[in-house]
Amino acid sequence: MKKILIANRGEIARRVIATAHRVGIETVAVHSDADANAPHVREATVAWALGGNTSAESYLRVDKLLEAARATGADAVHPGYGFLSEDAGFAQAVQDAGLTWIGPPPAAIRALGDKAAAKALGLKQGVPCLPGYAGDDQSEARFVAEAEKIGYPVMVKAVAGGGGRGMRLVTEPGQLAAALASARSEAQAGFGNGDLLIERAVMQPRHVEIQVFADAHGNAVHLGERDCSVQRRHQKIIEEAPSPAVSPELRARMGECAVALARGAGYVGAGTVEFLLEGTEFFLMEMNTRLQVEHPVTEALTGLDLVEWQIRVARGEPLPLAQGQVQLQGHAIEVRLCAEDENYVPHAGRILHFSAPAAAAFERGALRFDHAIESGSEVTPYYDAMLGKLIVHAPTRDEAIDALLAALAQTELLGLPSNRGFLMECLDDARFRRGEALISFLAEHGDALRDRLLEKERLAHAGQALAVVFPHGIDGLPCRFALPLRLAHREQVLALAVRADAGRVQVQPGGESAEARSLALQALPDGRVRCTESGGASRLVRAVRVPATQDAPRWHAQAGGVDWWFDDVSFEPVVAGGGARAAAELKAPFNGRVVRVAAQAGQALEAGETAVVIESMKLEHSLAPRAAVTVAEVLVSEGQQVTPGQVLLRFAAEDAAASATQKETTDA
Repeated sequence: MKKILIANRGEIARRVIATAHRVGIETVAVHSDADANAPHVREATVAWALGGNTSAESYLRVDKLLEAARATGADAVHPGYGFLSEDAGFAQAVQDAGLTWIGPPPAAIRALGDKAAAKALGLKQGVPCLPGYAGDDQSEARFVAEAEKIGYPVMVKAVAGGGGRGMRLVTEPGQLAAALASARSEAQAGFGNGDLLIERAVMQPRHVEIQVFADAHGNAVHLGERDCSVQRRHQKIIEEAPSPAVSPELRARMGECAVALARGAGYVGAGTVEFLLEGTEFFLMEMNTRLQVEHPVTEALTGLDLVEWQIRVARGEPLPLAQGQVQLQGHAIEVRLCAEDENYVPHAGRILHFSAPAAAAFERGALRFDHAIESGSEVTPYYDAMLGKLIVHAPTRDEAIDALLAALAQTELLGLPSNRGFLMECLDDARFRRGEALISFLAEHGDALRDRLLEKERLAHAGQALAVVFPHGIDGLPCRFALPLRLAHREQVLALAVRADAGRVQVQPGGESAEARSLALQALPDGRVRCTESGGASRLVRAVRVPATQDAPRWHAQAGGVDWWFDDVSFEPVVAGGGARAAAELKAPFNGRVVRVAAQAGQALEAGETAVVIESMKLEHSLAPRAAVTVAEVLVSEGQQVTPGQVLLRFAAEDAAASATQKETTDA
């Protein structure tokens, strides 16, 4: 094996490139037009343009990938994760082209890619499975009969695919017909296969998975578990190892079952067997026939390079270690940094400033940051919203949590929304710290986490926003009197009177009962501003001016774990009746493509009634007015690309006080 083509992009492409180069193997990076200037393109030995922007035009084109391998002299293909990594047809095509496939055999992918087939194989190998039905008879009557046998609640699942698509919880018989219809439709659209299965629902489980590895010589081992219970939209955002709920005895039992499933499928390479865990009982969910996003957690705990193991096994070498030689030490936690807001809505746009935390600063925890971003990077609407992964390995779980919180606080990412602050709220939540987070964690406690985050934004906005507007103080202003200032944050306007006083900034919020604040502002050489309160507490504030379509200047600011966006609306008309901004317009909250315009000029819309639907990052977002309005003008059409802040609709003048909000998010 002399040259590996990586059939992927972003941080996983960089990850494979790093190991390949370390072991003396050249690499080929492929890229879409949108990724032409991406870091993985620069770091590979050779780069090859696939053309197009979307996945369907580039990374999912088997013919283009094989052409790239032939043209660049690659003799092996690593699929990464996502895209074609679990496509048996692609694996077979790679092998038929005379190339080495760095992944499991196509037959194993087929055997385990179908949840029903994997479950049947698991039962044959003695792996615990939930009672259910996954037969050929897909009629509604058969599912109704089987659900009665199983007993409610039941879970409806798509046989193919993953990521939560085609999954519905049914708690009573009257819900089953609708759940079957919607799950089948979603599965057919997402995977081209509308077949379903049902199984007994486990109501308060953890998601615990086992990393397995097998070679072509009959050897197979497991490398411990990862707890991936903190999820939104059935997608993981925090992963850790070892699981706070798994004892050595339970780990051994789960590991034996995972290895048995892999052996039964004739597996070779890296794979992950996923289980639902409730107490000490565990049940098979599925097996992912690829390297997982969260594989660095296992690498941190074992000290192994799993990509190197993949390369060795693909070369025909035996596994480097036997089961008894695998050692797990310390505790590791990973978080997925995503371009999404606290409501899990993905955002595209340009990263105006990025700075990673210094790994050397973490004495009690080893920090790793796998990413493919830099200042100036364009986060496009064509791919997944994940920007990178921060991983910390420390002697204890508490130390790992503290180190990861510090790493996130030191990560500077400005220009578009991210889940950085929300991840910090999750990690610092008392339930998570106690190791009690189940799959239901965010569904049950997400609102409380968001409320805490928004309160921190509000407090930062009230004082530290001055460090952005006046980074050098206001002593140079040619006026002895207080300067009126109005700063808008999340549709609320904060009215302030600001004046200079003996080298400090005196801030008087609107309202006679509001307490005045005294701040000292110091511009630092690195572009940040030190904001010091009269009591001595100080914060370092970083901010960027954000290009926006409205007239008011807009900033994105960060101070530690807090991000907030605000506009200087000092010169906009004051709206009567409270602090809400005039919202006579419906604006795009992010980059995307208009897929439906439901409103027409002259139409009266009720509060919450869908006006425009925008697609971004594989999700559709319905935008609606918060109050009843009349549409005065429609400024976009279906198929049009829109940017953040772009005006989509204008409302009649009498509705100027009505504001607009996002109503819902659904898979596209």
